[in-house]
Amino acid sequence: MSNDKDSPAVTISRRGLMLVLSSPSGAGKSTISRALLNRDPDISMSVSVTTRPMRPGETKGEDYIFVDQEKFKQMAVAGEFLEHATVFENSYGTPKGPVEEILKQGRDVLFDVDWQGTQQLAENARKDLVSVFILAPSVNELEKRLHNRAQDSEEVVQKRMARAASEMSHWAEYDYVIVNEYVEASVARVEAILVAERLKRDRQAGLGDFVRGMGVGQ
Repeated sequence: MSNDKDSPAVTISRRGLMLVLSSPSGAGKSTISRALLNRDPDISMSVSVTTRPMRPGETKGEDYIFVDQEKFKQMAVAGEFLEHATVFENSYGTPKGPVEEILKQGRDVLFDVDWQGTQQLAENARKDLVSVFILAPSVNELEKRLHNRAQDSEEVVQKRMARAASEMSHWAEYDYVIVNEYVEASVARVEAILVAERLKRDRQAGLGDFVRGMGVGQ
């Protein structure tokens, strides 16, 4: 009788997925994203193309792919972006090529985009997309977290709160919604979503060959 511990692990090739986390500022999306990237070697952050100047401490090709406005326009016209937008006079976009290469390798890509970016991703790559919206436990808690970050003035905090209502109105467009009361619990829930989505039959590219290798369907 074989010992399961001594048996080689069965590996079935799969196609990666695009995991989107969206939330209003202060709901905890960035904290959850960092935890996922630190814990899971099979997921990496999407690297965007941008026209904004490089900031101190940033690295070309790791933090962003820096291009001028003309190059960005050329890429947009050529359909090279999965999603793109202009924010405060700077343009940002997700290039198709690098993402597709990662997905083919059976690895996942994490996206930090808003509801508009998520809509574009759904239009261009719905089968690869898994979208999660993060909510704070309450409006009061959301405002408290923004104040506790101590990154913004009171005026900016109030602008973020005003925008949060509009952002949260798009919650029903997402595949999953998580109320982020406790970070560890929220990270665990996102990890559970990843496990389930990775096991979907359509994403397990090598499953057909595996089953046929067992003499099924021959």
